[in-house]
Amino acid sequence: MNTSAEMEQDEVLRVKLAVLRVEHRDLDEAIEALHARGSSDMLTLKRLKKQKLALKDQITQLEDRILPDIIA
Repeated sequence: MNTSAEMEQDEVLRVKLAVLRVEHRDLDEAIEALHARGSSDMLTLKRLKKQKLALKDQITQLEDRILPDIIA
């Protein structure tokens, strides 16, 4: 049975997950805007893509903590 503290921790993780997903989507939109603008600033694009990948890793880790794999 979940204790109150465990339930609060799950809620905190869910909020963090939502924030990371918004940041990931914002980075995706920024990358698309730079591509659409035809920007030749490859260093900025590379940095944004690296940040986006790091966020994706964090999202995956949080998802795994919230919904652990169940071996069937």
